[in-house]
Amino acid sequence: MGGSLPLYRRFCDRFHVSDTRWKLKVDQQGVTIAGDHFQLTTTVWPDGVPAGGTADDVLLGMAESGRVESTLSELAAMTRRSYGQYCGLARAEEILGERWVLLILRDLTVGPRTAAELERGLPLISPEVLAARLRDLERTHVVTSNPLPDGTPRYRLTDYGVELEAILLRLGTWGARLLGTQRPEEIVTTASQVVALRSTFRPEQARDLRATYEIRIGDDIRLHARVDDGAVRVAAGTAARPDLVIEPGTWLKALMAGEIDPLAAVADGRIRITGEPALLVRFAAMFRVPEPVTGAG
Repeated sequence: MGGSLPLYRRFCDRFHVSDTRWKLKVDQQGVTIAGDHFQLTTTVWPDGVPAGGTADDVLLGMAESGRVESTLSELAAMTRRSYGQYCGLARAEEILGERWVLLILRDLTVGPRTAAELERGLPLISPEVLAARLRDLERTHVVTSNPLPDGTPRYRLTDYGVELEAILLRLGTWGARLLGTQRPEEIVTTASQVVALRSTFRPEQARDLRATYEIRIGDDIRLHARVDDGAVRVAAGTAARPDLVIEPGTWLKALMAGEIDPLAAVADGRIRITGEPALLVRFAAMFRVPEPVTGAG
C-alpha cells in the first residue's frame, strides 16, 4: 500500500483488519480488500478528497465517510465470520459485537424507528454503517421492517429480538458504574434516558405507590414513568396527567446516583419540579444508579 505505514496500522487497528487472509490496498482507484477467495474494490472516491490525492488522503476519507466500516461489515456477513467456537456466546458475539449494534437495539427497545429516526438518536453513525448494521440484524432475525405508506422502511425488534431487552438493561446497569462525569462531546437522548430509568428501577422502593412522573430535559427530551405498586412502565413522550414534573437540567444522573439531596436541589434551583416534593424523594429512591467501580482488581 502506498502512504505511511503508521497510518495503515492505525487503520487496521480501527477496523480490525488483522486477519492475515485479508489484504488491503489503497491506490488512486480507491480501496481494495482481498482474501483467498474474493476481491472487492470500492471505486467511489471519498467526499472531500481531491482527485489525485495521496493514498493517505483516500484512506482517511474512506474511514471518515463510514464506507470502509460498511464494506467490512458486508464482508463479515458474506464470509460468515466465526470465532471458531461452538458456543452460544460466540454466536451472540457474531451478531452483537459489531460497533453501534447495541445502541441501535437500545433505541429499538423504546419503539420502532425509521433509519432517519435512528440517525437522529445516533448522530455520529454514518448512513452507510447504519444500513449495514440493519441488514445484518434483519439477516439474523433480530430486527424486521415494515414499509410506511410512503414506502420508507420502519424497523422494529422481532420476538427473538425482544428477548435481548433484559440483557440490554443489565448491560446498561453494569456500564452505568463507569459513567463518571459527562464528557463535553457526549449527548443524552430520549431513548438513552428511557433505558436508564428502566434499568435502574428498584421495585422494592415502589411498594404502595401509584404515581406518574414526567421528565423534561432541555427543549427536546420528554419521557414519563408510570409507577404502580412495585411495577413501572417507562416510555418516550409526555404524560397526560403527571403527578410530578421533573426538570433536572444536568443533574438527573447525580439525583439518581444519590450524589445530591433531592429537596436541597429543589431549594437551590438546580432541579425544578411541579408537584409534591415528597414524590421527588421517592423518585430518587426508586431509580438508583449503582455505585461506581472503585478499587477494581
